[in-house]
Amino acid sequence: MRLRPTRRGVGLLVLGLAVGATGTAFGSTDLLTIGTLPVLLVVLGMLAVGMVDPGRGQGLRTRRTVHPDPVHVGRTADVQVEVRLARGAARARLTDLQLREQAAVELSGGRPLRATVAREPRAVRLRYPVQATRRGRWALGPLVVTRTDPFGVARVRATLGERETVTVWPTVVDLPVPRELLVAEPERSVVGARSPAPDDAALRDYRVGDDLRRVHWPSSARRGELVVRSDERAGMRPVTVLLDQPAPGADLEWSISLAASVAIATHAAGHPTHLLTGTAADDPRGARLEAPGRQQLLDATVDLAGRPDPAAAEAALLAEIRRLDEADGGSGLVIAVLGPQGPAGRAALAGVSQTRPSWALVRGADGDEHAGATARQLRRAGWRVVQAAPGADLATTWWRLTGGAA
Repeated sequence: MRLRPTRRGVGLLVLGLAVGATGTAFGSTDLLTIGTLPVLLVVLGMLAVGMVDPGRGQGLRTRRTVHPDPVHVGRTADVQVEVRLARGAARARLTDLQLREQAAVELSGGRPLRATVAREPRAVRLRYPVQATRRGRWALGPLVVTRTDPFGVARVRATLGERETVTVWPTVVDLPVPRELLVAEPERSVVGARSPAPDDAALRDYRVGDDLRRVHWPSSARRGELVVRSDERAGMRPVTVLLDQPAPGADLEWSISLAASVAIATHAAGHPTHLLTGTAADDPRGARLEAPGRQQLLDATVDLAGRPDPAAAEAALLAEIRRLDEADGGSGLVIAVLGPQGPAGRAALAGVSQTRPSWALVRGADGDEHAGATARQLRRAGWRVVQAAPGADLATTWWRLTGGAA
């Protein structure tokens, strides 16, 4: 709570004290009385607003709703805040309240929030839009409430409710999924790469009660523990989207949007889809074997911070490559969003294409020698590759890859 006089109150205090001091100096009782009146008015005003302090006790309750939450970058969310009197609280607690909402700059754009206010006898409602400008988790609230006395000489300010977090997903675009390339028994993208059997699917740990006919015996033998197929939709090949994170900045956001768009598109087409984001080295628990849903795929991108250290980025990519068997059971389509790779990264990626159809989108303009060298070596290893400059249109980049323009 912050209780203080307003500018008018300060002015009256200064005036009253000056008149009172003058009256004392000249021995004038009338001036002393006149000087006392404005000081007394300010004191009474402060007592009045302090008695109905909106932040004191349990008299006011707040509720905030955000729709949609999470929200995509560039989209608008509608926020509604309700301040309601608790049962038994006097209406004076709600009278003449001034409400101001707080929001992170990533939601407000650095501008004051303009809300529509609706007042009822026992409630006040605010409604305003926020626009998500950056991926992440951003604060909303708490609500700042201010009350001023009827004479405008004293003010009390307090906060109501808790600070909440709005999740902002990356920008995604609708991408077409070419069925003839992703269904079972597709045209092989590399010579010598085996096509997955119709019963290939994403795997998960065996649970008591699972049908033994769903046990994936080759993978169980490799791991030394039972795993079962978590999806038996014949013909729906597992897809793993592999993201190599660059340093923070525009390249990172473009790469995340591209990887997320691809993952959402293949998931919507019915394929068990995993999104590996280069966090295996940071998470000793390992990958989840069950194919996640749309929300889980997008949630996996919210906290990605990029890899400014090239050595750390390469280590993260190698760790994710080792997790591919856990994601797709040893077969399936791999779609990688990559930056220029060093010798270790290129060698590991070359091994991936020996057992799986493998596609790659390599970051880099046409004249980027390092990106070009990575693209050429991946093509020689059997990858289908396109090279695209960060910031390029996502739909066009995807069309180039699926259209075979390598």
